[in-house]
Amino acid sequence: MANHDGKVAIITGGAASIGAAITRKLHADGAKVVVAARSVDKGEAIAAALGTGARFIATDITDDAALTALVEATVAEFGRLDILVNNACSYGDDGPATPRATWLETLNVSAVSAAILGEKARPHLKAAGGNIVNIGSISGVFPHVGRWAYPVAKAALRHLSRAQALDYAADGIRVNMVTLGHIWSDPFDGLTGGDRAHADAVSADLNLLGRVADASEVAAVVSFVASGEASYMTGSETNVDGGYSALGPERRVPLMPLLAGAR
Repeated sequence: MANHDGKVAIITGGAASIGAAITRKLHADGAKVVVAARSVDKGEAIAAALGTGARFIATDITDDAALTALVEATVAEFGRLDILVNNACSYGDDGPATPRATWLETLNVSAVSAAILGEKARPHLKAAGGNIVNIGSISGVFPHVGRWAYPVAKAALRHLSRAQALDYAADGIRVNMVTLGHIWSDPFDGLTGGDRAHADAVSADLNLLGRVADASEVAAVVSFVASGEASYMTGSETNVDGGYSALGPERRVPLMPLLAGAR
């Protein structure tokens, strides 16, 4: 089990869904956690539920002044910063018809803000020997029909992770990405009307494990990657995708027998 005793973590978008699972896991593994999110009700609720060593700071991550205040408040209260999890993202996407404003908002939330916050956190992460975990998506690796802005933003975050790892190595700061496949989360819940079995059925042919993942399965990997147990990992990409990226375009279909079969 990862041990984060004495460490302090900021989790953007850490009040709901996958972000909340990450917040709870890091806290359970010993870290003091700061939830940075716009949803006041959910943010205050998770901080209250976790109790000691948890704080919510209402944050618009597209506002540079708010990011400065977030980092300063974290260090003022807890004395240090060891872990930054860039989890917040925007799902704004109308495929080829995506308007410029949505393009800019999606890129701003999902990639640009992670870059700006990382740089603001950098001196404190350097002092603590800390690290950054960026939450990516298979959408940033593979094109998806009818989706443009979100996948492009996640692709930008993927490259940002490598750029950060390269430039921050001199400061002793590790930077890694955890790339997610189909996770039971707010978007999946909303699209299916809360029908987990339907989500599993739709996902079954698209990954090797035949189901969507629980958010807690993501959180466990994030906690490990952020821990000292992963001390020789930087610039890496760890897939939590049930084998989606290993499956390939032929999926589970045996091509040769089909070629040799009746026509």
